[in-house]
Amino acid sequence: MQQQNHLASAEKDAAPQYNISWTMHQNTAVPEDAEMIVYLEQLFHVDLDVWNLENKRYEDLLDLELAQGNIPDLFRIRQPHDLLKYQTQGVLAEIPQDVLEQHAPNLVQRIRDYDPRYFEYGKINDSLYGIPVINETNIYRTPIVYRADWLKKLGLDTPTTLEELETVLYAFAKGDPDGNGKQDTYGLSKEGMNVVFGAFGQTVFTEQLYFNLKNDQLVIGALEPEMKQALTYLQKWYRDGIIDPEFITGENKGGYKHLSHAFINGKIGMTSMGNYYHWTQAGDYNILNEKGEETPMGASFNVYELQQKNADANVVFGVPVVGPDGLSGSKGNNLLMNFIAIGAEAVNEPGKLEKILEILDYVSANSDPHEQIRMEYGVQGKHWDWDGKSTNTFHLLPPYNRMENYINTIGSSIGMTVPGGSIGEREQWAASVGLSEGGIYNHLEVATPALIQYSSDLVSMRDKAYISIITGDQSVESFDTFVKEFMEAGGEQVLREANEWYKEHPETSSAQ
Repeated sequence: MQQQNHLASAEKDAAPQYNISWTMHQNTAVPEDAEMIVYLEQLFHVDLDVWNLENKRYEDLLDLELAQGNIPDLFRIRQPHDLLKYQTQGVLAEIPQDVLEQHAPNLVQRIRDYDPRYFEYGKINDSLYGIPVINETNIYRTPIVYRADWLKKLGLDTPTTLEELETVLYAFAKGDPDGNGKQDTYGLSKEGMNVVFGAFGQTVFTEQLYFNLKNDQLVIGALEPEMKQALTYLQKWYRDGIIDPEFITGENKGGYKHLSHAFINGKIGMTSMGNYYHWTQAGDYNILNEKGEETPMGASFNVYELQQKNADANVVFGVPVVGPDGLSGSKGNNLLMNFIAIGAEAVNEPGKLEKILEILDYVSANSDPHEQIRMEYGVQGKHWDWDGKSTNTFHLLPPYNRMENYINTIGSSIGMTVPGGSIGEREQWAASVGLSEGGIYNHLEVATPALIQYSSDLVSMRDKAYISIITGDQSVESFDTFVKEFMEAGGEQVLREANEWYKEHPETSSAQ
């Protein structure tokens, strides 16, 4: 009925009612005449202008547009900490709660049914500026991956303690696991170091500062005294040639950002890069083919690229190794993935805010499950179809089932991730291998004024100090000097404001 009303309205008026600029997650550009964009334009009688801002460079490209005075109407904020920054810049509109509930009722209900406290994250001075985007699959922490064929050749088991990890890493570097007669392999690079930090209860190498909870107070994990112990291990490993000397520039050398080229190229034997779905091996779980038949899932991303170079290579998942005080963990991505906001200029046209919210609701949380599949995956019979006679499960049709970014190409999935979706085979597999346990999550998911002001410099200071200690340019004892200088450079104010927020929102900060 809703669809017919929109189409009837479109037939009455020739000119689109609104021109709406829209930002979304993109790995490739969306054509102006993309099939699903045209469908939505006709359905809602609007002109949708999708900004092609590549996800890998999203903030830089968005900030360039803003500097030129261009503000998107549907404003995707990829990093939750940036909500306050953009609100302070005056480029966001307040979203009245009653207007949101009236024009995006399905979306609101899905978030409230999951946990209504998430709406508090999107408020600044008690006014809502960001609609929380919640990704339920972020309950699965980053995996810890080893070259299974290297372990087998060296006669080693997957490690469970820090000491066992050390044994494995030394063997990877010194035991010629690739059998080429050269000492040209290493144990780990930068991403694997977070597993070492996790053995002391913290996460360090991330895009932002990670806050942990200690004695009912927030602390910045990278400043905790036990990090000196972790750095002592890493400094020794680097000196002994166990750590890839190119770890400073990272494991990814360009292209898709979740690929560990150091691992793919057989340079390191352990990593914790990417997410669980970047590491599936052929047969880890089954999917349905175009005939509705169960068929083993093929290798994905890192594993696929690895086996293209070495057909005999395979991987195994490990557990977060236990440190000397019984702690363990690997980096977790918070359930609050990002925010959707409304650009400040959108409210200058009467009714435009309401129309944007209606479209967002329709493409993100459609009450008709069949139409929701269309919004995410395209046209039935062309891009996807039901499995046999069932209308509960579906499969992608060729060639789209082999195209990584076809949803961008056809302009589908322009909405936001909402909780309450079905758990697929991939997620069931992730749970079965223990990835829902042992994650270390950031306990501060919002920004404070001090965090906006100092965060970038403090992250750079953190990375410089850690790298200098690991490489031996600075002693482990210089860690104390780093902490002092960090606090003097704005860290003290950042930590004070973080704890002030935590005291005011103790329940909210636990909604992860």
